[in-house]
Amino acid sequence: MTTLTNPHSARAALKQGFVATLPMQLGVAPFGLIFGTLAAPSGLPPWAALAMSIFVYAGSAQFLALTLLAASASWPVIVLTTLVVNLRHALYSATLQSPLSHLPFWQRAGLAYFLTDETFAAVQSGINQNVMPISAYMLGSGLCNCCCWVLCTALGIALGQAVPQIAHWGLEFAMVATFTGIVVPMLVSRAQVFAALAAAITALLAASLPYKLGLICAVIVGVSAGMLVARFAAPPHSVAD
Repeated sequence: MTTLTNPHSARAALKQGFVATLPMQLGVAPFGLIFGTLAAPSGLPPWAALAMSIFVYAGSAQFLALTLLAASASWPVIVLTTLVVNLRHALYSATLQSPLSHLPFWQRAGLAYFLTDETFAAVQSGINQNVMPISAYMLGSGLCNCCCWVLCTALGIALGQAVPQIAHWGLEFAMVATFTGIVVPMLVSRAQVFAALAAAITALLAASLPYKLGLICAVIVGVSAGMLVARFAAPPHSVAD
């Protein structure tokens, strides 16, 4: 398999991955702005919000963490819930294991940092197009997505500081709407729809539990419902069918 030995092909693949991911930033940029804007009203200092976007770099998990912080959830609940939300990245990693298996561990670990929904989709497209080396393509895609996310977070933080009254604008709803906008497009199979419904109902019924443990219950019930439907129901198909 081709490796990063040809600087010209690597540079071309990196540029290709960067350009291929640019259109996706139309969806990433607004989320980054909203996250940065709502960080301070939710109790997260500006430096912590920016650090989260740099080091955590996980949009849906960050919004969930922000929502839990605003609800005064305990740190164990926040960590466990966001961990469960990000478990899909294990599936992404397993899918990319073969195309990246020739790389040394430190390179694979570095690329893992850039593994998001957008970059995974771009890399899958690159693999289908036989782009070589795919590792450089993934790096270009990841740099594009990461730079946009961090920059928009910083712009959102600046906006929140420039308009102190923003905490009274009722933008907490924007977190709910944004997270819903992230999740709903992912519900493309019967199992996923059942999982979401089961989790939502459980969250409502268990809302009175202490330490926000209802969220953990919702995650467990949702995942279990999705697995049961996927295993025992008819072959999965698109909801649009």
